[in-house]
Amino acid sequence: MRALLVTSVGVTCAAALTLPLAAPASSAPVLSAASARPPSLTTEPGTDTTDTSGTTAPDTTTTSDTTAPDGAEPRAAKSAAAPAGSTQSLPLAPLAVPSNRVAGAPAVQGLPQRDARPFSLVGVVWDDAEAELHGTVQVRTRATGTTRWSDWQDVETHNADHAADLGSAEREGRTVRGATAPLWVGDSDGVEVRVRPESPGSQDRAATPVPLPEGMRLELVDPGEDPAPEPARGAPANRAAVPAVFADTPPTAALPEVLTAEIAAASAVNAEVAELGASVIPALTQAETAESVNLAPGAKPYIGPRPRIVTRKGWGADEKLRERNFGYTKSVKAAFVHHSATGNNYTCKQAPSVLRSIYRYHVKSSGWRDFGYNFAVDKCGNIYEGRAGGVTKAVLGAHTLGFNTNTMGIAVLGSYGSTNPPAAAVTAVSKLTAWKLGLFGANPKGKVTLVSGGSNKYKKGVKVKMNVISGHRDGFATECPGARLYKKLGTARTSSAKLQGR
Repeated sequence: MRALLVTSVGVTCAAALTLPLAAPASSAPVLSAASARPPSLTTEPGTDTTDTSGTTAPDTTTTSDTTAPDGAEPRAAKSAAAPAGSTQSLPLAPLAVPSNRVAGAPAVQGLPQRDARPFSLVGVVWDDAEAELHGTVQVRTRATGTTRWSDWQDVETHNADHAADLGSAEREGRTVRGATAPLWVGDSDGVEVRVRPESPGSQDRAATPVPLPEGMRLELVDPGEDPAPEPARGAPANRAAVPAVFADTPPTAALPEVLTAEIAAASAVNAEVAELGASVIPALTQAETAESVNLAPGAKPYIGPRPRIVTRKGWGADEKLRERNFGYTKSVKAAFVHHSATGNNYTCKQAPSVLRSIYRYHVKSSGWRDFGYNFAVDKCGNIYEGRAGGVTKAVLGAHTLGFNTNTMGIAVLGSYGSTNPPAAAVTAVSKLTAWKLGLFGANPKGKVTLVSGGSNKYKKGVKVKMNVISGHRDGFATECPGARLYKKLGTARTSSAKLQGR
């Protein structure tokens, strides 16, 4: 059984771990193939529905939606292969002028309170990906089936800092839009939004007001249903299925004895069928990880044990949404840690829904080829495969503008500007980097020189020396990954290196 796992990818690892299979890249970057609510209408992808009357406009939905009869609740079509979701895209308009508005100041835009089809994540997009939103975005939502409205919540504007590099095929070959960070709001069916532009300070009356970007739209994302749990492959028919995600249970926590037995029985099988689309890639010990890598006799690998990874199938990624091609670079020299800025009001059981929502927002709303980050980590320390192309590969992401080449992006789900990240999440970052950076010979406590592809912090072509495990703000002038998570990166570096045996 072990022989089936052993293969050579340079100094990397087994093809059995690649999801989906793709040949290694030889140059960077390279593409290779592979109560009653008002009735709502749907339209085909690529069309717009605008509202110029100030009343409720029909909803615009994107791929994977179905049109329901008038008066019926339109719900996403369900698929056994990949649960569908939907996106409602609503144009923003100037709101009523407040009596104290400064003459000449840009108008506040938004939407008054309105009903909507169920959604769980919100964000605002606009036409020009290069345009920055100078202002504040706030939303209120109503819990589905109730009259209870939330308080106003801030949406992080995060202007273009998470994106494909300038001049790249992903940036230039698609209709990419400017976008705020997405915000997870939970199951909701009502929304209100306001976008307030920055106004010149009282001491600078001669300054020109900064207009809001053109074509702003509110995106309401329904993640669809969770995928059905899979039975353990090769297990007896009367054996209970092994769940794809252990909801709200850190991987290091003690599990019930019977569940531990089920996992042990399924682990070997899952390892061999990972390339065929398993929901989980099981963890390996240090010795098993070393055995899965071809090394010269007597060589000591600085590779951490492979952690347990929930695959895209495991969190229910709809593979029809993304572009079919994969982008690769030469190596993985560094890891950029992010927070998703989606808020902390989610449970770990909801993490797959959060991921499906971000995925749809990145692809259908922002115009990217796929989920932007290479991996994601939830507050319980569960690790998830992000952008498609293979968890062992040097997959080109869209996570750190200017520094996507030869790096990987890890998003910790949540907002960590004023909230401490859970220890389980920091530990998961350590485990993931110890393994993945180890496959490419990178020292988590070391430094690396990267060439900027152009950002608001470093001009294109500038060589920048930074930590092998860096925060997003190290490559771009941004608050990401939040001050509290950024402070934990030193701990992550030390733990990651120790796991590698350094």
